Amino acid sequence: MNRYETIANNLATQIREGLLPAGARLPSLRHLIAQYGVSQSTVFRAYSLLEQWGLVRAEERAGYFVTKGATVNETVRGEGLATEPRKVDISDLVFSVLESARHADIVPLGSAFPSPQLFPTARLLKSLVAGTRSLTPWNTVEDLPPGNDHLRQQISLRYVGTGMSVSPNEILITNGALEALNLCLMAVTRPGDLVAVESPGFYAALQAIERLDLRAVEIPVDPVSGLDLEALQSALDQHPIRACWFMPNFQNPTGTSLSADKKRALVELLRRREVPLIEDDVYQELHFSRDRPLPAKAFDTQGLVMHCSSFSKTLAPGYRIGWTAAGRFSDKVRRLKLMTTLSACIPAQAGVADYLEHGGYDKHLRSLRSSFQSQLERMETALHRWLPSPVRWVRPTGGYLLWLQLPQSVKAMELHALASARGISIAPGPIFSATHGFQDCIRLNFGHPWDNRFENAIRELAEILDDPSIHG
Repeated sequence: MNRYETIANNLATQIREGLLPAGARLPSLRHLIAQYGVSQSTVFRAYSLLEQWGLVRAEERAGYFVTKGATVNETVRGEGLATEPRKVDISDLVFSVLESARHADIVPLGSAFPSPQLFPTARLLKSLVAGTRSLTPWNTVEDLPPGNDHLRQQISLRYVGTGMSVSPNEILITNGALEALNLCLMAVTRPGDLVAVESPGFYAALQAIERLDLRAVEIPVDPVSGLDLEALQSALDQHPIRACWFMPNFQNPTGTSLSADKKRALVELLRRREVPLIEDDVYQELHFSRDRPLPAKAFDTQGLVMHCSSFSKTLAPGYRIGWTAAGRFSDKVRRLKLMTTLSACIPAQAGVADYLEHGGYDKHLRSLRSSFQSQLERMETALHRWLPSPVRWVRPTGGYLLWLQLPQSVKAMELHALASARGISIAPGPIFSATHGFQDCIRLNFGHPWDNRFENAIRELAEILDDPSIHG
């Protein structure tokens, strides 16, 4: 462990154990430099890591302070060991939960999408019109996979913004990120193969494994430090894992991110084993810090990382425009695209390309991130006001999802059922695990403008938590 990681972990332990309570000012740079005998840059890196973990915030000319929700006695953690390979049977449970969140009159705390009110619909429509006018009859052929040339060039420029060089020729346009992820999984596995996934992790990864008759090996995710690399290494030693499907930035459902050093270590670990990484990076642009976090692909030198993302969470949910930069597997993924859905919507590709060039995408993203930060503050205030003190969470540094640990006696599926009866959707923990674990956890969405409906929904959740029927 590097010196800055040691300092960060020592301070994180003090925060989690309540020795540094929410709102407390952290020791000064000068104090830590003297205490540990390190340079100023080392202390800055330690505080930067604590910011990535969502435990502290920086205030100009005032120092660093513990964030609300950071002080917890014990966070939601995996068991520290990977699970044995198992057949996945999750879809019925997921469908039953998602069905309850489809209606407009439901308070969408369990939704996986942000509010459409936050997207530049009118300006995007203008770009759609402009992009469609530029199309010719030949575009119906020319924009078949890998996709619209203009759009792929614009996406390539987005990579340049993080210091990466990804050729437009490597980029394949898909029907949203989910298709990109599924195509990548199909490209590197066959029925019966083992795939490492996060636990808790994105339920769509589990559904894809179930559909393709693969086997899941669950790797624990810590809400503070992210994926357990030691557990992953142990799983790789014990099992013939053919691929990994991970979300290094603002992971769904926990909201945690891997540090740059851990991403580098992850890529190096998989490089030594020649195991491809399917990287789900749909929340990367929704960071709350100044700089966009690097994807794991930034550390890939062998073409083993298959980077997948989309505009569904940041710009245009209904357009279903995603992409993958699949490294050495690009040709195979492209052929699979041609064999399945053939092409993403051609006018939508042209419209998004026009918006990226002329519509002020970065300005929109700054506004969107500001809205999410404000909404997170409002949700945390409501959680502190209404929910009992045993409820714990770690504040995310991006995205719009919050992972809560409830009192251990609470059964999340019963809480979900009672909340649905009151017109409130939540995402219960069991849908994020092949073993249907995390019975005392739920995921909440703060991606909607805060109003009395949401405030009242949190208050009603507190009332439901008092119901004896949800306690096992």
